[in-house]
Amino acid sequence: MSNEKYTRVMTPDELEYLQTHEMSRRDFLLDSLAVGGLAASFGLAPSMSAWAGIQPPDDEVVRIGYLPITDATVLLVAHAKGFFEEEGLTAERPTLIRGWSPLVEGFAAGKFNLVHFLKPIPIWMRYNNGFPVKIMSWAHLNGSGVVVGKHIKANNFSDLGGLQVAVPYWYSMHNIVLQMGLKHAGLKPVIKNQGEPIAPDEVNLQIMPPPDMPPALAAKKIDAFIVAEPFNAAGELLAGGKMLRFTGDIWRNHPCCVVCMNELQVTKNPEWSQKVMNAIVKAQVYSQENKQEVARLLSKDGEKYLPMKAKVVERAMTLYSQEAYGESNAIQNASWGSGRIDFQPWPFPSATKLIVDELKNTLVGGDNTFLNDLDPDFVVNDLVDYQFVKKAMEKHSGWERVPGFNAANPFDREEIVSI
Repeated sequence: MSNEKYTRVMTPDELEYLQTHEMSRRDFLLDSLAVGGLAASFGLAPSMSAWAGIQPPDDEVVRIGYLPITDATVLLVAHAKGFFEEEGLTAERPTLIRGWSPLVEGFAAGKFNLVHFLKPIPIWMRYNNGFPVKIMSWAHLNGSGVVVGKHIKANNFSDLGGLQVAVPYWYSMHNIVLQMGLKHAGLKPVIKNQGEPIAPDEVNLQIMPPPDMPPALAAKKIDAFIVAEPFNAAGELLAGGKMLRFTGDIWRNHPCCVVCMNELQVTKNPEWSQKVMNAIVKAQVYSQENKQEVARLLSKDGEKYLPMKAKVVERAMTLYSQEAYGESNAIQNASWGSGRIDFQPWPFPSATKLIVDELKNTLVGGDNTFLNDLDPDFVVNDLVDYQFVKKAMEKHSGWERVPGFNAANPFDREEIVSI
């Protein structure tokens, strides 16, 4: 994508982002094709026997794969602050991956033994592909939003009719929550090829890697996007976009990314798994209580885990108030007391059940017939491992101070959705 046509209206910071951090969809697709069939074609699943032949490495080195989003914060903080070493573990510097498909491929091939995935991805991997992935904890709460371009006049979901909206992955919380909002507004999500007409009551969805979204919005190639931070903050600061609605203001304290491991490795080495989760839960507490420090640590001005300047990451992790967003109505449930992003490790079963139920009513590309007979109650107990994170939470206190904590019932909750 050329930047020449909007250099005259972009600030130096905007230009630096577009020129340095933009990743074209062509590059993303080439990367995906290079790493194998799963990454190249999300709907093609290897057989059960093919997955069974892939074994995790025998050593105990922690190898993290992550996308450059704040969803990966606890993995990165655990590495940066030496929490793995405190548990007697050796951890390599985390490997930045530029898209979800390559990260799935790397994890499936055993390149990484600790990753964060959008929560619907493990559902697809385990029940459509037969891969033994386990959700070990949540990575964070909330942390995403819907950003609209300055070239359109949109104040709510109903204003998105007839427009192009980008989502990061079909099997994502973003796709689920976006379609909740669109259907509530009487709009129909569709997936159409470029050039096909879009009816006034339709919203055309397309997959786009998170780093592409702010440049595409600035160039008017899309009209809006929904994605994880810090790309919402980048959309605001670097592409002139407006926050339409925070996802955490729609579904209270929802999960988005989850911490995942290979079940074969967890079963084979429970002591190693417990040590990893001890470090993760400690990082959860630290990240929640030191958001501004952590934002700078992760940023281009700190340890460079994320390719964004500190001011963008700090906004993405700390700016959440009626004063800042009252006029845009992006926050309609301020009484919930949530942050723009919060960190809490417990994988509430009720949220997993809601996700499975909602996926069955969410438009995705490719074959999703595996969802038809998927029992949410079965998934709650089969996909998620509760024992290691619970022991880690017993070791490290502080998670009780996260918004939404209920001392009377800390490991169960009611899911609240307010569109």
